[in-house]
Amino acid sequence: MAALKRLFKQTFIYGLATVLPRMLSFLLVPLYTTQGVLSSVAEYGQVNVIFSWFVLFNVILAYGMETAFFRYYNKEQDKERVVGTSTVSLIISSLGFFIVAMMFQNQIANFIDIHVKYIKLVIWILLLDALVIIPFAWLRATQQPMRYAVIKILNVAVNLGLNLFFLLALQDLASESNIFGNIYKPNFEISYIFIANLIASALTLLLMASFYVKVKFTFDSKLWKSMMRYAYPVLIAGVAFSINETFDRILLKELLPNNIADTHIGMYSACYKLALFMTLFATAYRLGIEPFFFSHANSENPQKNYARILEFFVAAGSVIFLSVVVFADLIKPFIVRSEAYWEAMWVVPIILLANFCLGIYHNLSVWYKITDRTKFGAYISVVGALITLAINILFIKTLSFKASAIATLSAYASMMLLSYYFGKKYYPIPYNLKKISLYLLVSTVFSFVSFYQFRYNYTVGISLLIVFLIIVGFSEKNQIKQLLTR
Repeated sequence: MAALKRLFKQTFIYGLATVLPRMLSFLLVPLYTTQGVLSSVAEYGQVNVIFSWFVLFNVILAYGMETAFFRYYNKEQDKERVVGTSTVSLIISSLGFFIVAMMFQNQIANFIDIHVKYIKLVIWILLLDALVIIPFAWLRATQQPMRYAVIKILNVAVNLGLNLFFLLALQDLASESNIFGNIYKPNFEISYIFIANLIASALTLLLMASFYVKVKFTFDSKLWKSMMRYAYPVLIAGVAFSINETFDRILLKELLPNNIADTHIGMYSACYKLALFMTLFATAYRLGIEPFFFSHANSENPQKNYARILEFFVAAGSVIFLSVVVFADLIKPFIVRSEAYWEAMWVVPIILLANFCLGIYHNLSVWYKITDRTKFGAYISVVGALITLAINILFIKTLSFKASAIATLSAYASMMLLSYYFGKKYYPIPYNLKKISLYLLVSTVFSFVSFYQFRYNYTVGISLLIVFLIIVGFSEKNQIKQLLTR
């Protein structure tokens, strides 16, 4: 019991430290979309394009070494050799990237159509973030969840606080004090956003500096080659996932006319954030349940429990999905503050359903994790990425951000179906397909009818939600009674 209690405690702490950074982007949306904070919707679009490149290069600069570190730290007897080899590898690769990127910053800026002053800040942030990958992994490997969580949460707090200071308070303070007057620059909002990120990243590295004092900088080339072979599929899966998650903004920038590209990206990115309700639910659920998957893998008939877990997830996810869609137009003024962004509200049900499918995929993926067939995760992610690229490239010019939303749904739905198909073959789990399909189908139909046919008619929307809650309540009445009894 003590080991299980410790497991759930650590899962909660790591989950909190993982969810809060995701919450940062959500919390900043009301700030960035408040009229007068950024000069236009297009500026918010530029910010999101840059952050899309961030996601991709963070994956590339990590190149699966974090996952390889965990694998070999638990596998090898000489743990110091694993720590030293992975640390030296990431230091060399990160500094190499930094030097090359700084040398060719103008060419990079021209290639991706981003001002060079932002590129400099981005390069520094990527370097600092790469240098804490192994220190954070080491904290997790040595079971120091509280220190891990405190530093992660502090990073979020500093970033959020500096954004509020630079974008809301600095201009007024500059008119009252010469000290702040020397800091403030007009029309510098985008730079301030990345300066806040840079300071938070620098502080994080400073707090992790003790790791670099303790570590022995040994490098075992044979071990490194073995780790890289293990990391390579993780890198491919990571790149594919980043394409599915954020590359649509980059393609919108490339394929739409220059006079509307940033504006459409800004509207799409802001309304996309309403899907974070589903993303946070799915992430928190996955972080809490994954230890259960592995701890029960060798128990008697674990497949039955896995099947019930997915039923609970789909039932709860369907309620969240329909609820957010029904009340989306009531929620939007609190999150997306300016009406200038609301043209992209069309994408909200599509993106919510897409992230719901992704959550189901993560639940279904238990089969390849339990059976050590993780290469299938890479294969499935690559298929999703190809679908994302194909639909965006073919239809962005005619459908704009609607094509990106449809591409995201198509990719995640395909990944969900592929995972189910291969799981049925390699690790059969007796999922209740009738019940799962009922929840998914009815919530989807009700959501689309409510939003696209009876939008703003809350009598219809709330009625559909009540009907669905009755369906779920009736289907799960025995389980609900058990939970209430406990």
